[in-house]
Amino acid sequence: MGLESAIRNLGNIAAVIGILLCLVAGLSRLAGMYYVAGFEAMTLLNGGIALMVAAILMKIELLARKPE
Repeated sequence: MGLESAIRNLGNIAAVIGILLCLVAGLSRLAGMYYVAGFEAMTLLNGGIALMVAAILMKIELLARKPE
């Protein structure tokens, strides 16, 4: 398994987990809950956003590695 394949897979995993965290945080706030599994909903939202940004940076790194 090459480095580019590992970066691609890690980026995809980070993106999916980030989206799920944001979805859980948003739905819990809509339901009126401030805490989810001991974490504040806004903390989960920030973690989800951070994971999605990391996934975007990994995808950009893959684009930068491609030869022209």
